[in-house]
Amino acid sequence: MFASPSRPRSALTSVRCAVLAFALGSTAVIAAPAEPARQYAVPAGTLGAALGQFAAAAGITLSYNAAQTKGMSSPGLKGSFGVDAGLAQLLAGSGLVATQTSPGVYTLRAKAASASADSTAPAETTLATVSVVGDWLADANALTVFEHAGARDVIRRDELDALGATTMREALNRMPGVVAPENNGTGSHDMALNFGIRGLNPRLASRSTVLMDGIPVPFAPYGQPQLSFAPVSLGNMDAVDVVRGGGAVRYGPQNVGGIVNFVTRAIPKHVGSQIEVHSEISPASSVDSPKTTTSLMVGGTNEQGLGGALLYSGVRGSDWREHSDTTIDDVMLKGSYRIDPVQTLSGTLQYYEGRADMPGGLSTADYAKDPFQSTRPYDSFWGRRTLASVSYAYKPDTTREFTATGFYTTTLRSGYLDQGKNLTLSPREYWVRGVETHYSQVFSLGEVRHEIGVGYRFISEASHELRYWRPASSGALPETSSPVDRDTRGATTANAFYVDDRIDVGNWTITPGIRYEMIRSHQDNVRTGKRDAGNYNVPLPALNVLYHVNEAWNVYANTEGSFGTVQYSQMGKAVASGSVEPEKARTWEIGTRYNDGIVQAEIGAFLINFDNQYESNQITDSVTARGKTRHQGIETAARYQLAALDARLKGLSSYANYAYVDATIREAGANYGNQVPFSPKHKGLVGVDYQTGGWRIGFNGQVQSGMYADNANTEQESARGNNGRIPGYMIWGIGGGYDFGPALANLELSFGIKNLFDHRYYTRSFDDNNAGKYVGEPRTVYLQAAASF
Repeated sequence: MFASPSRPRSALTSVRCAVLAFALGSTAVIAAPAEPARQYAVPAGTLGAALGQFAAAAGITLSYNAAQTKGMSSPGLKGSFGVDAGLAQLLAGSGLVATQTSPGVYTLRAKAASASADSTAPAETTLATVSVVGDWLADANALTVFEHAGARDVIRRDELDALGATTMREALNRMPGVVAPENNGTGSHDMALNFGIRGLNPRLASRSTVLMDGIPVPFAPYGQPQLSFAPVSLGNMDAVDVVRGGGAVRYGPQNVGGIVNFVTRAIPKHVGSQIEVHSEISPASSVDSPKTTTSLMVGGTNEQGLGGALLYSGVRGSDWREHSDTTIDDVMLKGSYRIDPVQTLSGTLQYYEGRADMPGGLSTADYAKDPFQSTRPYDSFWGRRTLASVSYAYKPDTTREFTATGFYTTTLRSGYLDQGKNLTLSPREYWVRGVETHYSQVFSLGEVRHEIGVGYRFISEASHELRYWRPASSGALPETSSPVDRDTRGATTANAFYVDDRIDVGNWTITPGIRYEMIRSHQDNVRTGKRDAGNYNVPLPALNVLYHVNEAWNVYANTEGSFGTVQYSQMGKAVASGSVEPEKARTWEIGTRYNDGIVQAEIGAFLINFDNQYESNQITDSVTARGKTRHQGIETAARYQLAALDARLKGLSSYANYAYVDATIREAGANYGNQVPFSPKHKGLVGVDYQTGGWRIGFNGQVQSGMYADNANTEQESARGNNGRIPGYMIWGIGGGYDFGPALANLELSFGIKNLFDHRYYTRSFDDNNAGKYVGEPRTVYLQAAASF
């Protein structure tokens, strides 16, 4: 942790009010449920060693002054204990007591000091973390996020359940600085994922590093890092972790749009099962059948450390548009074995398969006639993915950690598409093999603590992309015996090395680091015999700085670089400025974060200078050079528990976030100074929750300002509907539920309405083959039931 004097209550109150004022809103921080008992076998020895082993086994962070335990011994701990009971047993007779400061984080204090918590006398304490940090993402717990030297937000499963969210789009739209529009274009189905961070084009999320438990989600993370097929289901997730800055050394290469890690549900400590069913329908639309999402988890861990879990998430039904029927099945099998107290082996198998009709874009006239109709009866998409991964973790003590992960994915994505003149069938297969290793070592030099991290990642990709066609006038869908107008094979070999040093000195945490990418990529056109290739070597230095004002308040700053390879779809295509070159960007951030258990707030400013930016145009089968862009802005968020103002407001909480993003084209030419397409300048949300007994109810609103569809910032709407200004909007939602508790299998029934006032809004797809207008979600009613056994 860090050195900090305790502060008078009056000073803390002043800071709390000041932070609340500039952060625009607030909400409650609800205490985590009590930790269940588990088996421990901590041998007798020094108190410091016993506490370190217990903290590692319990999965908590324990901070204290090393002088507090000097010369003290411990009789050890053997048996079944909860975290609080185990700490109390270890500390018996020491004159010390462990206090929980946030979920999973404990601090040692003298009993006398703990008993007089209201004392205003300052006391200097020097705290030392007893556990190596290791993986910066991990399970995205509260301390990891608070200590991150950059903008970072996490939304967990319980919050998503309370909102009635079923899609990744709904989860990502809760984050400041993230725009996740309705799925559109060739990704207008539930298996695609569109989002952009800090003004970057959200089309298929191609400029963010997207991971699931640290493993790349894109079917070709270097050669085709887009998510027209995103095999991740919200029903199988425990958290969505969005790192907008400060993580480029560890994760890359293409992270100018941040790092998004989907954290899957953990293997339960105790054997049990959970099931959840969510059904929703939009009465105002032309679709009559409800859309149902079902998720299931069965698993547990025995006393020998062998654990497993079966996860399932499935979707059946259609959205508010005609021709939007969807079927998705996502099955995961997770296993873990604790070889001994310091070694763990784990693995994951996943099979994801889905099929969906794509309603497509509408012309201006068709949208005015009926925004829910579809005029594209042939468009559909299907895909499947198989993933296998195995991980090994070695942690002999609290100062060293080694991890190694190997993974393999094979993906097929295909579909029928009406391209005007022709109907096409486009099967594309991808194979990815990868290995990632990391070693962390903590050591001290005088009063300075270092944690050196060294890592290596190897990825090998292969792809085969085909396209069959038939004349649209025939009205017959193409088959694998139809004529072929595209047959390409691609391959990429990438090696990445990184080293960083987390330096803790006084109240400062300074982390310099560098990532070095070596990439060899090519694509062969089988029909013409032509090969296009690119070889890239690039260093990406970064520097993160964090200053701890006190235990509840820190300030951070960072700078980092991003590098994006030329994609398979861009190879061999010329643009006005010359041949396509890799994209490069540099990001700068400064911000502050505050969390005292009542107020949780953050505010930060960022600047991104992006060079050599490109966009693929499917209509013309070309690459457009946007060149340089600049993205700058402010992001802020806050949560507050109103009971701190008045006890009569117990259970009432509020929250808000807001992002201002000024993303402009900086390349000399006719579009200089224009707004980057699909980048609203203002976006935010506000909400209030109330809980009492088993009841909860919430009310929230989301707002987004207008934006443009093209580089020229065309105002007038085109007849096709793909171009013109896109108006801003604000929508509201309400939801509630009742938890029946353990007496009735923890049954929880929820209900709610999205887009409560049925406000009509839309987005556009500009430059792909089913361009046009796409209506947003109308008023939608949902019911949800969850139980555990």
